Amino acid sequence: MAVMKIISVLGFFLSLNCFAQSPASATPQEIQSYLDSLADENKLSGAILVAKDGVPVASKTAGVANQATNAAVRLDTKFNLGSLNKMFTAVAIAQLAQAGQLGFDDPIGKHLPHYLNREVAERVTIHHLLTHTSGMGSYINEAYRAQREKLTTVSAHFPLFVNDPLSFAPGERFQYSNAGFIVLGAIIEKISGQDYYSYVRDRIYKPAGMLNTGFYEPGKEIENLAIGYTRMGPDGKPGNEVKDNNDRREIKGGPAGGGYSTAEDLLKFHVALRSFKLLNREFTDLVVTGKVDAAGPIGRYAYGFGDKIFEGKRIVGHNGGWPGVAVNFDMYPELGYTAIIVMNVDPPAMMPVIMRLRQLIPK
Repeated sequence: MAVMKIISVLGFFLSLNCFAQSPASATPQEIQSYLDSLADENKLSGAILVAKDGVPVASKTAGVANQATNAAVRLDTKFNLGSLNKMFTAVAIAQLAQAGQLGFDDPIGKHLPHYLNREVAERVTIHHLLTHTSGMGSYINEAYRAQREKLTTVSAHFPLFVNDPLSFAPGERFQYSNAGFIVLGAIIEKISGQDYYSYVRDRIYKPAGMLNTGFYEPGKEIENLAIGYTRMGPDGKPGNEVKDNNDRREIKGGPAGGGYSTAEDLLKFHVALRSFKLLNREFTDLVVTGKVDAAGPIGRYAYGFGDKIFEGKRIVGHNGGWPGVAVNFDMYPELGYTAIIVMNVDPPAMMPVIMRLRQLIPK
């Protein structure tokens, strides 16, 4: 279905080479001028933050975070992350590898001996899961939609996909897999002895100072939260009516995506990565360095991060797209820049903004 195509295209590192015309790189003042123009032209419902060496050099907020309360978007407004959570899951796995508690070539069955699909347990490795080369697929299906409100743990997702056969031999090619990252979440739980949500809170969010990042709690109101708004119908086709996405997003979020964060917290994540607070230098480089060719012009996929060259600039990061969710996180390792976009609208509104910012970031 069309919604699934959105996840496949926007659930990892966008290239969007169709916007190929490129001006020279810009000054921070020119970047700010561009961000101001987005708000002036009513092309932004969300927050954008550009930083150099961890220090913001340009930012803009515009639009309404919650139409029911008429709350305006702020830099500290919490937005649904879509698939950006995969970066946190990958870092968590790498932390366990750095501690010697797992190996990237370990099969699933070594850590989840009771995994029901024996073919998957024996043939698929952690490396395959991290690089989307396992042959596993997604869990966003009719069963997901029917059981969405019950999916508040990692293990609750397993019946949605565990019996599915592999689409190809593990390692054969790249195929984006949300199910694979759910399995990674279960491995984190098994080895650490913590539930996934507590582990990433204690070992990633807190050390990075990400105090406004977390997961939804059904029935609990989250302060300063942006509600997603979409024109997409159940068939994934855009319509004329705008609705909130509360009945469609992940009910809690998890290892594959659907938690929440702020533009400011995502900058803190980059700072923590580059200062080796989360992983040492060796494992940081290992996680963010491309390993497999992804489909089309996307570049290479690392461990939960995309890694590509755009107009001579190396960009590492991820993005996420879902009805009412449009987020992008670009790090420029050699240049020290970070560019963060969090929006509560459908993904197409984000695409030209991603490209323009990539063009404007100075070399």
